[in-house]
Amino acid sequence: MSLRKISKVFLALEQAEGAGAIVRRSIGTAQLRNFSPFLLLDHLESSSLGGFPDHPHRGQETISYILSGSLSHEDFTGAKGHVSTGGLQFMTAGRGIMHSEIPNPSPSGAPNIGLQLWVDLPSHLKLCPPRYRDLPASEIPLVELDEGRVRVKVISGKVGGVERGRDLTYVGVWYLDFEVEAGGKIVQEVPKGWNAFAYLLTGQATFGSGEGKRVVKRWHNVVFEQDGDSIEVSVDADAKESAHFVLIAGQPLDQPVVRLGPFVMNTEEEVQQAMRDFRRFENGFERARGWESEIGRGAM
Repeated sequence: MSLRKISKVFLALEQAEGAGAIVRRSIGTAQLRNFSPFLLLDHLESSSLGGFPDHPHRGQETISYILSGSLSHEDFTGAKGHVSTGGLQFMTAGRGIMHSEIPNPSPSGAPNIGLQLWVDLPSHLKLCPPRYRDLPASEIPLVELDEGRVRVKVISGKVGGVERGRDLTYVGVWYLDFEVEAGGKIVQEVPKGWNAFAYLLTGQATFGSGEGKRVVKRWHNVVFEQDGDSIEVSVDADAKESAHFVLIAGQPLDQPVVRLGPFVMNTEEEVQQAMRDFRRFENGFERARGWESEIGRGAM
C-alpha cells in the first residue's frame, strides 16, 4: 500500500444555523470551500431543539449521522423518519424537495450530537426524483482490529474483509466511523483517485507517518492528498482517552459547482432557475405550495 500525505489540517469553527442550532463547519468554509464530491460538513452538538425547520434543496444529497440523541425527518413527498444514536438518514434532493430536520429532547437533557454531510450530484442527476431512507444502527457492521484496540463501524466502504453500502448515494462514498484506543494503530485502504478526509470528534490521534505525520486534536479536519491508496492512524500508548473520528472518501466529479444557500447546481443560470422554481412552486416544487411539516411547527 502507498500512504497518502496530508494536504492540510484545520479547526472547524462554530457558527449559528437553522433555528437556534450551533454547528462546527469545516467543508463549505473559506478553509475548504468544496472538496468534490463533498460540499459541506457540519458537526452539531447542541441541546437546542430548534433544529432545521421547513426549507428547500435542489441538486445534492445529504447524509445525517446521529452520534448521540435522535433526529426526526419529514418532507413534502410524505416521507417521515426517526433515527437515534448510531443511525443515519439519507436524502436525495434531486430536482427539488422541502423538508424539516428536528432534534428530539433527551430525558437526561444530554445534547444531540451528529454530523451532516452534503454530497454533490452528477450533472445528469441534478434533476432526478427526490428520495429518503433510514439506516438504523443495528444494520451497521462493527469490525474490530489490532487486538480490539481499533473498532470500526462500516457505514459504507470496506474494512477488514467487510464491505457494504454501495448504493447509499449516487456518487461513490466511503463512510467509516473509527474508535482507536491507546496504543492502537491502523492502516486503512481508501479507493485510488478518490478525495478523502478525516474529522476528529474526540481525543487525539497521529495521522500519517515519518516526517509528514501530524498530531490532530478534536474538531479538526484532516485533508489528504489524492495520491496513494491508504491512510495510517495511531494513538499514543499513554493517551488518556480514545480517538473517535470519521474517515470519509468520495469519487470526485469533474464539473463546476455553483451554490446559493440550499441550491447546488453547475451554472449561475441553473441556480437562479432553482430560486424561481421554488418561489413559483414549479418544476419539482409544486408540493411546496402550502406544505408545512408537523415536526417543524414548534421550531418555527
